Amino acid sequence: MPGEIYITASSGISQHRVFKNQLPAYDNPDADMPGFLMAAYHHFGIKYPKFYKMDHLCKLGWLASEVLLKDSFDELRYQPEEMGIILANASSSLDADLKYFESTKEFASPALFVYTLPNIVIGEICIKHKFKGENAFFIFEAFDADFMEKYVRNLINSNILQACICGWVELIGEEYRAVLFLVEKARGPGDHEPEFTQQGIMLFTQENLNKIYHLENG
Repeated sequence: MPGEIYITASSGISQHRVFKNQLPAYDNPDADMPGFLMAAYHHFGIKYPKFYKMDHLCKLGWLASEVLLKDSFDELRYQPEEMGIILANASSSLDADLKYFESTKEFASPALFVYTLPNIVIGEICIKHKFKGENAFFIFEAFDADFMEKYVRNLINSNILQACICGWVELIGEEYRAVLFLVEKARGPGDHEPEFTQQGIMLFTQENLNKIYHLENG
């Protein structure tokens, strides 16, 4: 239907597994969290030297976005200002905050201080893909599909955005979970019609967000 909003791709990373569009894409059950993220980075053939300098939360969210967008997204279809990112988690940047606090006992680490804001993960994704549209990072106790659907739908229906990455990126210690959704608007009859009719594409609804979240949660 013209003007409808769709979930055109999804990705999930948790419990040493990576999912793409609700299907297993990679697993490494024997690795610890840092080793798993690094192994997944190499498995998907990504080459981006800045990845090595990121904190763990940024690595998790950035890697989930690479899996999400790979073979799923035509960036040339949009202007940079039409693409945005809306994320949430429960513990903000606490993982980096604690590491930075420990570093202050000897010598405060500027390299860690850079990551003591949760929205830095959004910045890392935007830099890689040249997104310049609306972005925000919210803190909730748990994934809130109702809030996410209403907030992103308003941005798209208001023509503030035409495409948006949204979802959950949480990491504290060895516990980590990312589930991301690529949301796009069909602009009119015949407008890249195959993108919005192929198998696996879902309408952007609270119910479908929850369904995919729990499936790609592992």
